[in-house]
Amino acid sequence: MGNFKIAVRKFGPFEITLQKLWDSFCIKNDVSIAVEMIPLELHDLYEQTLTNEGLKNGDWDIAHLNTDWIFDAVHANAVEDLSSLIAQNPPQDYPEGWHPSLLHLQQINNGTYGLPFHDGPECLIYRKDLFEDDLEKENFKKQYGYELQPPKNWKEFTQIAEFFNRPSANLYGCVFANYPDGHNMVFDFCLQLWTRGGSLLNEQNQIDINQLAAVAALDYYRATVNNSKTTHPKSKKFGSVEAGMAFAKGEVAMAINWFGFASMCEVIEESKIKGKVDIAELPFDENHTTASLNVYWLYTIASGSKNKKLAYDFLRFATTPESDKLLTNEGGIGCRKSTWNDSDINQTIPYYHKLESLHENALTIPQTPIWPKVAELIDQMVLKAINGTIPSEQLLEETQITIRKLF
Repeated sequence: MGNFKIAVRKFGPFEITLQKLWDSFCIKNDVSIAVEMIPLELHDLYEQTLTNEGLKNGDWDIAHLNTDWIFDAVHANAVEDLSSLIAQNPPQDYPEGWHPSLLHLQQINNGTYGLPFHDGPECLIYRKDLFEDDLEKENFKKQYGYELQPPKNWKEFTQIAEFFNRPSANLYGCVFANYPDGHNMVFDFCLQLWTRGGSLLNEQNQIDINQLAAVAALDYYRATVNNSKTTHPKSKKFGSVEAGMAFAKGEVAMAINWFGFASMCEVIEESKIKGKVDIAELPFDENHTTASLNVYWLYTIASGSKNKKLAYDFLRFATTPESDKLLTNEGGIGCRKSTWNDSDINQTIPYYHKLESLHENALTIPQTPIWPKVAELIDQMVLKAINGTIPSEQLLEETQITIRKLF
């Protein structure tokens, strides 16, 4: 029996939690097999597990996959259907222990291809201490003529970011994650589109981004990313983790990022803003509604694993209420309702219970085998927009032509 191998999404809290869980699992079940946990960045994780067929050929036993990839993974026969294992020996309180929005994306063709690991929809994260400061409120009202509060629309978002942008104090109005990893700029584009009443799909249920709402979305986004009066100057180099760290270090007044980066501010050592954070729903255009985006991480079992029984036993252990709470206390986001409503957790992270309402407005990415390729094209499009001068209309039209060739 070789080593047991887990492909881990590279992020300190995930790595620490998984190690602690594995150690207690081994003690509890008298398991002595050596484990190798390899932390991988997004791009490498996809490549090692799916592109290079690592899940199929037994390089891995367990992998963290996100819900954007699960459709791909299932169609490539790379991950194990857990239905029969769940039927014989379900995880504790399955499925009632989870919100339905964390169970449906891994249900494909009557199979269940993963268990929820880490979650936290996109939201507006802001510095409560700045927004509640009397002097700031007074100055803001003098300057803009309305009360300082979390922005209700994108115009207010820009004005508030401008107001708090103070480079000499190492404080910036807002931050984005513009490193082209096929994720954050894609999600930012989707959120800008949805909050302006747009959709990724046309009437025929095909992906179609060439629309007026998308032009407005891309115009606003490229202008904001490049606005030195509002935006952290390192945004173009940041992935979501780096943008989240800049916020946690007190360098930013507002961010649009995953809920997990808000809760992280309350628990990690590097945070300089414990107790000074809150979350709100995203701004949206007049006559439209707010939106959130739900992409979550799964524990999956490799179809090529020689240790499937052990892998499933570990997954059951890793998804208990105690394990879920541990992940949260280490800086990840637990997926169980019990964690969201836990009184200790809400004492440390006072906005934790808001997860449920975020899920009510959370939209998801269309489930189609071509999505990873579409995401790459949108990523490149947004990158061209923020780094160049080609009009948004033209970028959207050209990208849509390339997307159509994928159908």
